[in-house]
Amino acid sequence: MDKKKIVELLNQDIEGEHAAIIQYLSHAYAMGEGEMSCEIEAMAREEMRHLDWLAETIVELGGTPSLTRGEMRTGGKLVSDWMANDILQEEDAIKLYKEHIKAIDDPKMKRLLKRILSDEESHRGDFVHFVDKSKKEGATDHRGDKKDEVTEVLNWGIEHEYTVILQYLLQSYLSPDAEAKKELQDQSINEMQHLGWLAEKIIGGGSRPRIEHAKVDRSTKTADMLRSDIKIEKEVTEAYDKAAKKVKDPGLKKLLLRIRDHEIYHTDVFSDLLKEEES
Repeated sequence: MDKKKIVELLNQDIEGEHAAIIQYLSHAYAMGEGEMSCEIEAMAREEMRHLDWLAETIVELGGTPSLTRGEMRTGGKLVSDWMANDILQEEDAIKLYKEHIKAIDDPKMKRLLKRILSDEESHRGDFVHFVDKSKKEGATDHRGDKKDEVTEVLNWGIEHEYTVILQYLLQSYLSPDAEAKKELQDQSINEMQHLGWLAEKIIGGGSRPRIEHAKVDRSTKTADMLRSDIKIEKEVTEAYDKAAKKVKDPGLKKLLLRIRDHEIYHTDVFSDLLKEEES
């Protein structure tokens, strides 16, 4: 099988991992604190690791990692319904990985996919257990669909954070500069924290986070990447500052200002990297 075909198959796997990450995080956030939500978040982090391995492999083969999110399974008022959807997500992944292991003849690729497959099979077993556990507990989704100004501000923040997570990760895979790669990965992890904080704040207010992203910059030169990142960080810093001045809730104000300060730090980091790149 040629490299182009392998990249195509691995990108199918990436799209499935992407969907699983967002689906599992959505469920974990909605469940609040507790053993089950912590375990689901841990599984989402494992799916992130899979995505990272697959993306790095695709770049090694001369391809570009897909940013498309695969199909998510949502819906249901009972937590047991969510867990049943997560089982289906894992079953899809297991089937696809088995097909790709059979189709790809490269031993190194097979080894990677078998490693990921073992996690997916373990996840499926965990979700089967969670279905039984959540049925016994009778856990139900009590969130509403508030459309107030605070919820909209928080959902705007989530859209930004999700967008730059994808943007910085893609750039970290494509940039040949080792320092830039590391910083882009570090800042994407920080943006993931922001997304989690904002989602939990929305759920705490009795509503549902809208985890969707805007257009992602796809520059291929490191300097162009950094210019785009600096631009978006400056814009969002100003927006978080304005939002913090408007909200009355002290806890939310503190959170928005904390995220704003992180974005200022990102701008400074990217500006230093750009100076080095241009010199």
